Amino acid sequence: MSDDFTNETNGEEENFEDLLEVYSSRMNEDIQVGDKVKGEIISIGKDTVFVDTGTKLDGLVEKTELLDDDGQLPYKEGDTLELFAVSLTGGEIRLSRALSGIGGITALEDAFENEIPVEGTVKDQIKGGFHVEVMKRRAFCPISQMDLRFIENPVDYVGETYLFIITEFEEDGRNIVISRRKLLDREQEKARKEFFDEIAVGAQLEGRITKLMPFGAFVELFPGVEGMIHISELSWSRVEKPDEVVATGDVIQVKLIGIQKGEQPDQYKIALSIKQVTGNPWENVNEAFSEGDKVTGKVTRCTNFGAFVEIAPGIEGLVHISEMSYKKRILKPEDVVKPGEVIPVVVKEIDALKRRVSLSIRDAEGDPWMDVQDKYHVGQVVEGNLEKKENFGYFVSLEPGITGLLPKSGIKKSNQSSLIEKMKPGNTITVIIEEIRPDERRITLGPRDSREEGDWRDFTKDTQKSLGSLGEKLQQALKSK
Repeated sequence: MSDDFTNETNGEEENFEDLLEVYSSRMNEDIQVGDKVKGEIISIGKDTVFVDTGTKLDGLVEKTELLDDDGQLPYKEGDTLELFAVSLTGGEIRLSRALSGIGGITALEDAFENEIPVEGTVKDQIKGGFHVEVMKRRAFCPISQMDLRFIENPVDYVGETYLFIITEFEEDGRNIVISRRKLLDREQEKARKEFFDEIAVGAQLEGRITKLMPFGAFVELFPGVEGMIHISELSWSRVEKPDEVVATGDVIQVKLIGIQKGEQPDQYKIALSIKQVTGNPWENVNEAFSEGDKVTGKVTRCTNFGAFVEIAPGIEGLVHISEMSYKKRILKPEDVVKPGEVIPVVVKEIDALKRRVSLSIRDAEGDPWMDVQDKYHVGQVVEGNLEKKENFGYFVSLEPGITGLLPKSGIKKSNQSSLIEKMKPGNTITVIIEEIRPDERRITLGPRDSREEGDWRDFTKDTQKSLGSLGEKLQQALKSK
């Protein structure tokens, strides 16, 4: 009976040991030696700090490794640390900022075999790279392995302390080659993977312009991750060249509008937009502008039928050629405006659905016929420029936008008809205003002498003046008597 019990007990013990071994291996399977571990401090002991590793085993790091220059621990429970797993033994995870200090050959060999980061101080720049001191031993870091980017000033690295990976360990430590870039690549790849796992189309991101091309701009969103903004997505305004909107080095806000995998597994094509960060301006055009508003805009282009004027980023309106001037007839828009010119315009009509805005230059300048009756009256003698000669009469410009007609019949009645008929366009002529019709935009003119001798209206006025003066003299004579 006891034998049976012993066998059962031994069997249970064997099974328990197997289960414990499987359990321990499963606890550690998520973390390997050399992995970077990020976790919160769960407890601070006398000599050891315990860190939550995200597995069923907590990590341990020597307290002395975390002390600051004053010998104080600058951390408390709940703070987050980033450390490296340097060993997985005895059911525990040993953590460290990196292997440092004096150490020995064995520690360096372990770091080499397990790719555990080691701390090194750059002592000097030498041919082809740097002399780095690692655990009181001399190591060599090729210049290409010091950083991810091209190094322009190697001397900037001298005196700095970094983490390195040992890539070559020969002759019992007499020949040690290290790389910082390999460690940076590893960290960058991990962060890059997390970046792509988290982002989605529609996300708004911050990036830096790295390069401009005729078709758009490249933007670095994350170290090693670039996207492209097509020229059509740089602005709601019309853009001819990317450098009209952005410059290399600019930090900008962009919207992710597309992402797809490239030919290589770790490559992605990322499409970005600046203009979609702010939204489509046409959605709020009726809030921004009203019919009758007088605004300024930039002429973007001219066509045979008018000129397009941008009154807000992405909002272009058309000034039809008929809306360019009250003062003269326009044959070509370029006679009035040029692309790039900033001009005043009046909003005449808005159609948000069709994305159309009708504009007027002439309304912005004002209609000269609005106050024509305040400036001119019948019988007024004025000077004008002979504008055009027709069979039925001559057109005379009194001022820009105000043109009157001197009929042929009126010219024939003039004592100076022969002189008037010899005049050429551009000559100055003195005329008298005979009729004003503002509603019809018409002014009828006559020669200057058309109301002189023989005009009964002038005779009546002169007679009234004479009789008036004679009556006054008679009244004065009677009073004196």
